[in-house]
Amino acid sequence: MALQPIPATRRGLADFPRKKRSPRKVSLKFLKDRRVLVAAGGALLLSFLFGFGGGVLAFLFADDLASFIGVVVKEGPAQGLKTIVEREVVETEYIPQTTEEEKIISTVEAASPSVVSIIINNPQEVGGGSGFIVSADGLLVTNKHVVLDEKATYTVFLRDGESFTATVLARDPFQDLAILQIEQENRVDEGGNFTRVWFPALKLGNSDSLQIGQTVIAIGNALGEFRNTVSVGVISGLGRTITASNGEGFVETIEDVIQTDAAINRGNSGGPLLNLVGEVIGINTATVIQAQSIGFAVPVNRARKDIEQVEETGSIVYPFLGVQYQAVNKEVREREGLSVDYGALVVGDSQEEAVVPGSAAEEAGILLGDVILEINGEKITEENKLRELIGKHEPGDSVVLKVLREGENKILPVILGERRG
Repeated sequence: MALQPIPATRRGLADFPRKKRSPRKVSLKFLKDRRVLVAAGGALLLSFLFGFGGGVLAFLFADDLASFIGVVVKEGPAQGLKTIVEREVVETEYIPQTTEEEKIISTVEAASPSVVSIIINNPQEVGGGSGFIVSADGLLVTNKHVVLDEKATYTVFLRDGESFTATVLARDPFQDLAILQIEQENRVDEGGNFTRVWFPALKLGNSDSLQIGQTVIAIGNALGEFRNTVSVGVISGLGRTITASNGEGFVETIEDVIQTDAAINRGNSGGPLLNLVGEVIGINTATVIQAQSIGFAVPVNRARKDIEQVEETGSIVYPFLGVQYQAVNKEVREREGLSVDYGALVVGDSQEEAVVPGSAAEEAGILLGDVILEINGEKITEENKLRELIGKHEPGDSVVLKVLREGENKILPVILGERRG
């Protein structure tokens, strides 16, 4: 408790009453005041001694004390004077808080060197997209709409900023996929010998084994500006069919795409969609601009066939029937007045004829309004699509179609043509 000051009226004997006091009483009062003064003086002396001692100890052991509490001590302008100038920030490596987070971080770290940014020049820079390396000799996969302009040139940037001129080897005629090539560099090693630089390639996974709710990672050149942007989400749906546009007149219907809520922005097109073991399971291709968290990716198994064909033949070749169609279900049956709820209804529109002139379908006699029911005895359904059944064959193969025309079934033999990209 703090000491209270003695009132001024009690500081001198002149203010004491003139009444006689016994010597004993006066002596006791005097002794009491004296003890108070002695106690106060002792307290001040101890405070001084402890304060001085603490200062000496702080001076002698300042460096050790600073290290213990995490501050930096520097010599002052006067010799021997030490001053605390700043708190030292000790950086420690971040420790992932969950197993999933750890997998995401390690996957991104391993995959990012293989993800590239693609810049479109015609002749100046007019746009950009993403892609990824699939072979050590510089084979790349991206979206067809990223490299659609045949008059443009394309420059590929790796994560470290190194750039390469890219050659478009093939554009898939039916899917939003394209294969590019960047050339390896020959460099001189320390021994003066030429050595070839190999590129880091991503491993392709199996898109047929995907599960809704599965965690996925998208990496790409977001907005054509932010390279190797990472977003994380889940597979929201499978087997979707979308009609996508690049805003410049290119429109394409893509079947059986992967839906995800991982952010896929403009510029992400062509980048990889990865699982948590670092395998590519899709190629990011489209997003719904007027919605949030709805993006789409082409299943990687589609790209796998393209890659193999380009490596073997230098081009992408498809067996080609030559019809535009709509899958028939119960709703289409009722609307069109059909007698079946399966098959492929041959339809046309203002942009594309129902039967391609000169195609295998035209030569076989397929007409607008026909419903193709089977190919070689396999029933065509929404799950077993015409395109997939045709894709099991090679150009030049002979197949037998079962067709419904005006209420009657017809059998039409067809020799499949080819479509190159």
